Amino acid sequence: MSLFVDTSVWSLALRRDSPPDVPEVGRLWDALEGGETVCTTGLVLQELLQGFRGPRQEQSIIDLFAGIAMIVPTRSDHIDAAILRNACRRQGIQVGTIDALLAHVCIRHGLLMLTTDRDFGYIAGSTSLRLWRVV
Repeated sequence: MSLFVDTSVWSLALRRDSPPDVPEVGRLWDALEGGETVCTTGLVLQELLQGFRGPRQEQSIIDLFAGIAMIVPTRSDHIDAAILRNACRRQGIQVGTIDALLAHVCIRHGLLMLTTDRDFGYIAGSTSLRLWRVV
């Protein structure tokens, strides 16, 4: 099964100081070292590049992501993400635009999402989004 890694996990894993001892970060490194398919979107890459400083760090992120499978959302993905967001809102769950798109992309492609963002837990509670959980 392919793994979609959210910005929250990448941010922790790529910190300048040593990455925190977070199970999701360990799972990411295990997946990369084990040759599993790790997927992302341009939005995640953009968020990471916007959050880090300095050309050396920027280039290391670009180099790392050169080997990561990139999913390019289609027009239909954006429409379906809006539908997902509206359905969640009717259930009292507030979902951001980007989170709705990432959740929808994972659902459509059958990806397991690796995240530390609790908002995706709420989305998973009312959709078919699958989240990696510590066992």
